[in-house]
Amino acid sequence: MGTLLLDPIAFSIGALKVHWYGLILGAAALLGLLLVIREGKRFGIPQEFFMDMLLLGVPSAIIGARIYYVAFKWEDYKDHFWDVFKIWNGGIAIYGALIGAIICAVIYFRYKGYNFWRIADICAPGLLLGQMIGRWGNFVNQEAYGGPAEESFLRNNLHLPDFIVNQMNVQGTYHHPTFLYESLWSLVGILVLLVLRRQKFLRAGELFISYFIWYSIGRFFVEALRTDSLGFEGPAWLASLINGLWSPMKALGFEQGFLDPNYGNVRVSQMLALIIIIVAIILIIVRRATGRAKEHYNDPIVSSKQTFEQVDVEAGHPSTAVEESAEPTNTTIEVEDKKE
Repeated sequence: MGTLLLDPIAFSIGALKVHWYGLILGAAALLGLLLVIREGKRFGIPQEFFMDMLLLGVPSAIIGARIYYVAFKWEDYKDHFWDVFKIWNGGIAIYGALIGAIICAVIYFRYKGYNFWRIADICAPGLLLGQMIGRWGNFVNQEAYGGPAEESFLRNNLHLPDFIVNQMNVQGTYHHPTFLYESLWSLVGILVLLVLRRQKFLRAGELFISYFIWYSIGRFFVEALRTDSLGFEGPAWLASLINGLWSPMKALGFEQGFLDPNYGNVRVSQMLALIIIIVAIILIIVRRATGRAKEHYNDPIVSSKQTFEQVDVEAGHPSTAVEESAEPTNTTIEVEDKKE
């Protein structure tokens, strides 16, 4: 059976070609934003705040993703510097995107007077939703797939539909649909976060931290299946440790994808995933132990700038409501005096 490839171009407007990848990423950002706006309404945060956040966050994420990727593949770019800016040729990393987006968020939230952890909590499920949908862009482009896999394994063991199995036939060889594995893991994670955020024990910041823990666990196991991983040369014991932690996947019939030895023996994303999980758990413990996580997720969210503005207005210009409320009080006292 021949390879069935989807046309990566959705439609054309004259010489302009609109790619499915761009449409999918756009839909991912929009649906993620809608989920965030809906939750923000519960706390009285205007939707314009989140729309501006998206307009600033998306470019920051793209820049961060590109810098992260180029940094680990500098040998390929140092003699072709202008290729660094050619993101349409591929080469972005999700962890770099998160770093760029977080740096932007810290600055933007502080500018607006909001606590970073409170707003980040609201954004967590939306981030995961965006990642879940965005991975299907890799499917259309037939990229970011895993190592070779038997067609029978994909059809009979995993029971995948024909359109996915056929798209994973790359030049006559079937591959693991790692985009699908990560997308499904994100879907389950969204449900977990939606349930978790309604629990009374959840403190401010812990939903956002839980998002990182969940995503990193899934990324650790999916990353080893891929054939395009960034890598570095680490000590033998570290490579053995990571391979040992991943070994349960072998019992399920999975095999690791090829890692170019020229880049090293440890996959960057796997190493980073382990670090994030450990740091995140420690952060939750430390924030609770030191009292930095006093607020709960469901506590009201107030911008410090709004509070200061209200205080300034009330101090300089007493509101009409306060002036009017004084009259009934005096009247009541006079009535009571007459009764006596």
